[in-house]
Amino acid sequence: MLRALSIVCLYVISVLPAWAQDISLLEAVRVKDGLTFCGEAVPLESPQVRERFEKEMLLALGDSPQALLWIKRASRYMPVIEENLKENGMPADLKYLAVAESALRPHAGSPKGAMGFWQLMPETARKYGLRVDEFVDERRNIHLCTPAAMRILLSLHEQFSSWTLAAAAYNMGEEGLAAEMLEQNTRDYYNLYLPLETQRFVFRILAVKMILSNPKRYGYDIKPEDLYQPLIFDTVSVDCFQETPIRLVAQAAGTFFKTIKDLNPHIRGHYLQPGHRQINLPPGKADGFEARFLIVVNKHRDVLETRIYVVHEGDSLSAIAERFEVPLAALLIWNRIGLNDRIHPGDRLGIYPGTVEPIK
Repeated sequence: MLRALSIVCLYVISVLPAWAQDISLLEAVRVKDGLTFCGEAVPLESPQVRERFEKEMLLALGDSPQALLWIKRASRYMPVIEENLKENGMPADLKYLAVAESALRPHAGSPKGAMGFWQLMPETARKYGLRVDEFVDERRNIHLCTPAAMRILLSLHEQFSSWTLAAAAYNMGEEGLAAEMLEQNTRDYYNLYLPLETQRFVFRILAVKMILSNPKRYGYDIKPEDLYQPLIFDTVSVDCFQETPIRLVAQAAGTFFKTIKDLNPHIRGHYLQPGHRQINLPPGKADGFEARFLIVVNKHRDVLETRIYVVHEGDSLSAIAERFEVPLAALLIWNRIGLNDRIHPGDRLGIYPGTVEPIK
């Protein structure tokens, strides 16, 4: 038992960041030169405010792998955010809000329905010009959702005349914050009694700011090769006359399905919808893509005509999948149907691999 405990202790010590061994926890949360958020002073002279700040700092520092991922991902996504902030004349500190919201994960989601880098709710995203439906979710694309987040924050700042209050409103909603300010007769975020998540929110942003502004102080001696590189891609225009499998885009680009999905996180599912689409491709794959794509699509259409199965009386999806020795899940993907959808005699199902009965 003692041996097992010793091994665990040695493991914990080995994964602790350097600050845990080089400086005390107390020193790690000390702020020597004052602290601001978007140029607005944080009243750390208040014991209650200092406690709230130190709590978020200690929680962030206690999750060393997460903090390290913040730092690594920041080099990939922060240039996009910083450029948008600069274009709009907004404070640089707002970039840390995205880290506090999503840890810079495109597919981060909440139980309430918030999604993406800036954790926008569907109705809010649509209000500010983003497409959110069963086929496309632009909240997951840093280039598409960041301008919308800028407009939201600018609107909130115009309403509350404070970036601190704008951040609070971003978290809990402007109507709720306005109501609490009116009821409590104060405009001071630090003295407002708000939902607990919102009371923590600005302090969580400040913890992110402290760590990302000076990672070396907290034991993250990062080298350039340790950082995640920005996504680099070429953008092409694609005309889809019908639902088009994304795997055909990958085939025409000479890459993998996953690569296309990673470069286009806003595209949901396995298909492009009909219409004019902008698609990001790996660098160097745009030259000649249109011609290759047309060849691939036409070939797919010709092959599909010979790989249609006409449903018969008594057929089921699982029986058809078993008959043609294909995964049931693949059959569902190919035909854009759900597991519980009913099929009827005369329905036509595409079964791409292998040999199937000709069209009847």
